[in-house]
Amino acid sequence: MREEGVTSVLVNSNPATIMTDEEVADVVYIEPLTVDVVARIIERERPDGLLPTLGGQTGLNLAVALAEAGVLDRYGTRLLGTPLEAIQRSEDRRLFSEMLRKIGEPETESRAVGSWEEASEAAARFGLPLVIRPAFTLGGTGGGIAHDWPQFESIVKGGLAASPIHQVLVERSLLSWKEVEYEVVRDSAGNCIT
Repeated sequence: MREEGVTSVLVNSNPATIMTDEEVADVVYIEPLTVDVVARIIERERPDGLLPTLGGQTGLNLAVALAEAGVLDRYGTRLLGTPLEAIQRSEDRRLFSEMLRKIGEPETESRAVGSWEEASEAAARFGLPLVIRPAFTLGGTGGGIAHDWPQFESIVKGGLAASPIHQVLVERSLLSWKEVEYEVVRDSAGNCIT
């Protein structure tokens, strides 16, 4: 950013990370990554844009929270990179599933739930083993594979507690399947790298 003549402001809660080095950003704040703290920094610095993808899952979650709290609109700060709707759609298991259904893309049989009762209903329908994936958590924190009912209860309750929106995806397990991942990067002109 500096090479392009853009002044950058970095907020990080970890003073030991290389990102807080003064060579990385023009202004560095070592502060807790909360809506209130970052809102005060945005009010003081008045940035044109916010690049949440540099902060990983924490940055994405914080960007969504700032937008929902009206902070970004209040100070005219745009999200750079991934649009807010795309972050929300990819992180919220229910919204992601709805999007896949809309475009006719098959998915593993699953159900996004917000309570132990809903999770139990899904488990009774799908049978064990099951994969439990909490929404909006760092690296899948609180999730896992349940092979029996006590394990299922423990993972679901932990996942609901770990998710900031108290939501988990209960998904039919594909343990015997082989996973294949394919990534495509595309720009606005239609150029692709696969």
